[in-house]
Amino acid sequence: MLNYKLIKSISKSTLVHYKMNKKSLLSLEVSTGKYEDFISVLSEYAVAKKSTYTCVANVHMLIEAYNDIAFASIVNNAEVVTPDGMPLAKGLELLHGEKQDRVAGMDLLPDLLGISEKENLKVFFYGGTQEMLDQTKSYCNKEYPLLDIAGVISPPFRSLTLEEENEYIERINSSDANFVFVALGCPKQEKWMASMKGKINACMIGIGGALPVMIGMQKRAPKWMQNASLEWLFRFGQEPKRLFKRYFYTNSLFLFLFSKEYIKTKLKISNS
Repeated sequence: MLNYKLIKSISKSTLVHYKMNKKSLLSLEVSTGKYEDFISVLSEYAVAKKSTYTCVANVHMLIEAYNDIAFASIVNNAEVVTPDGMPLAKGLELLHGEKQDRVAGMDLLPDLLGISEKENLKVFFYGGTQEMLDQTKSYCNKEYPLLDIAGVISPPFRSLTLEEENEYIERINSSDANFVFVALGCPKQEKWMASMKGKINACMIGIGGALPVMIGMQKRAPKWMQNASLEWLFRFGQEPKRLFKRYFYTNSLFLFLFSKEYIKTKLKISNS
């Protein structure tokens, strides 16, 4: 359970002064630190209404970045890139020799909502179907009764016109939101957040599949599977047809690429 006391000094800050360190993991530059460090810096961005975006990175995102240099640049230019998947957290530990907490979107989202409720920060949800957003509002009204939901937008499943884009920017900024939680799925949500940097005055976080899990539309893997890096297998069991190609391609390629990098790193150390 997150200790909300750690946020008290941040809620009084006027300037964002903290920047997270990043370390290389194949195609990505992943932010490192304790879980509480991520909570602190994201809350600070939100209080200051600094136009930033955060990518919650898993193996799927890493492989997308490996295959697409332009997408890799988008992710690596984010202020924060969290090691969402256990393979990324363990990968950082094996390559760089320092223990790294997993910083999963499924944990970040409820914790940041709890902090927002406690510290009177406004939140905005962008993406997903209207049905999912309606369920999100109902869930938040029950679990976070004092939370200020500044607004929700379910954009059309196509490219936006310039008029639509400007309307959404105006709606979000005029709502005075501190956090904008973006649920468009990878890589669409990362590309959208990058395009909105400097336009939307809030801390944007790509939460992807964390939202339907939080509100109960999907189930989360039991703790032992999370700790064993098998959460992907649990999700695969729920949606095998949709996830078969993604998981078996991306997971296999990740294991191959990481093994090569790990061996190269060990050989370099032994020869130095």
